[in-house]
Amino acid sequence: FPLVTRSGKIRKLVADIKDLEMSKLELFNLPGGAEAFELAAKFCYGTNFEITTANVASLRCAAEYLEMTDDYLEENLVTRTEIYLNEIVMPSLEKSVEVLRTCENLGSFAEEVNIPNRCIEAVAMNACKEQLVSGLSHLDCNNGSSRVNISCQDWWIEDLSVLRIDHYQRVISAMRKVGIHQDSVSACLMHYAQSALKGIGKRQIWDHSRTKPNGRVLLEKEEKVVVETLASLLPTEKNASIPLSFLFGMLRMAITVDSTISCKLEMEKKIGSQLEMASLDDLLIPSLQTADSLFDVDTVHRILVNFLQRIEEEEPEEAQLGYESEGIASPSHSSILKVGRLIDGYLAEIAPDPYLKLQKFMAIIELLPDYARVVDDGVYRAIDIYLK
Repeated sequence: FPLVTRSGKIRKLVADIKDLEMSKLELFNLPGGAEAFELAAKFCYGTNFEITTANVASLRCAAEYLEMTDDYLEENLVTRTEIYLNEIVMPSLEKSVEVLRTCENLGSFAEEVNIPNRCIEAVAMNACKEQLVSGLSHLDCNNGSSRVNISCQDWWIEDLSVLRIDHYQRVISAMRKVGIHQDSVSACLMHYAQSALKGIGKRQIWDHSRTKPNGRVLLEKEEKVVVETLASLLPTEKNASIPLSFLFGMLRMAITVDSTISCKLEMEKKIGSQLEMASLDDLLIPSLQTADSLFDVDTVHRILVNFLQRIEEEEPEEAQLGYESEGIASPSHSSILKVGRLIDGYLAEIAPDPYLKLQKFMAIIELLPDYARVVDDGVYRAIDIYLK
């Protein structure tokens, strides 16, 4: 029997049979299931079939499970699938992504034969090579022009958006290790977020008095994992390649899916480091708490605290000099004046809210130092609106 000849596992099972009338063997937890076993059987019996990116991972895992190694017969299924992986899959970024995606249904079996790690490393290395080649050809074609078309060089960004978040996280980490440009990584993160979290910000708030269907609960858990993972992958340093509007969008999503406190605080810190670049619309974060103000004033308060801490850390002396001193021309003072105008506009916008507590309203006003405002017209206007 070819199956017995090529499969060490089946050979052992047959050898252990004590009941001569036994007509079947049971293979528990065979990776790839019946489909993978059928292909393995075809291989044993010499029936033609094609190894593809869609089946190579499950075939490799099934071959490992069935012990179809060269110890039993040369050029066995383990060897054949390894040749396909090494010669066809790994040199191609697209094929590596396709195989990595099929590993999602194979769990620990795929990890045991190291397919995900190899695919992830192949994706990172191929993206790096592509970036180098594209950069050189771009310089040749543009006669010294320094402008680089990132979207053309990073065509692989679209391919990665189909990956499950845990595999995607490992790919991004691998890309950073091999030196992929941070701008490319940032563009990749933003594209994945837009693809994986589409529509989450527009979803209506669920009535907590009702029971959520199981599918809804599962989806929310998945969204929470995606948001928290993407937040952890964002660059730690202030980075112009990540627009502030995107950070605010991520923060809103983190609030919507009820991410961990540490996740939300980290997002607030990133935003606070460049608050002077924010718009009024960015700050108007809806409150998800019942019987509360229309807007999330507490979050804006914490962001403002982060901004002021950054100012103190960057230029502690100038931050305390006041606008009449020479410090008014410094970058930090220019930033704080911008934020002062922004916050006054924000106060005027939230002031008509009948549910806004005086304590929260005053906390925002008092947080800004005197030198954040050249004139007090804006804050007086906001107070007037609130009192009316």
